[in-house]
Amino acid sequence: MSTAKIVYKGGLNNVATHLASGKSIETDAPVDNNGGGEAFSPTDLTATSLGACAMTVMSIAAEKAGHEFKGSEVSITKVMSADAPRRIVKVKVEFSLISEPVLSAEEKERYERVGRTCPVALSLHPDIEQEFIFNWQN
Repeated sequence: MSTAKIVYKGGLNNVATHLASGKSIETDAPVDNNGGGEAFSPTDLTATSLGACAMTVMSIAAEKAGHEFKGSEVSITKVMSADAPRRIVKVKVEFSLISEPVLSAEEKERYERVGRTCPVALSLHPDIEQEFIFNWQN
């Protein structure tokens, strides 16, 4: 079964629908590539997927251990190549993590390792630099 259906709406805009849930997201070409920048670009989604994947697998591991990261945030910075061909050259993933209960240094290190090795991190081309920063709030 297919994962998603994408409909081109014109004006460099797409609507992608997740077939299992029926939920949709829109994309637009970025301003620096002939678009309006009015929604995520496809490369924005790629970079954002890295952070979402890392947070998801960390949270799965946390739930299994009786921990919680609710309220934590992830900031994504995508860097594109300055020359042709256009491509992502770096993704910076910066976490502000709140844990319940407070974690030991060893537990924090384990969750950081889980995040750095999430499926998206392992799927991106090795030429894309992945910078992970973990800021523990407690």
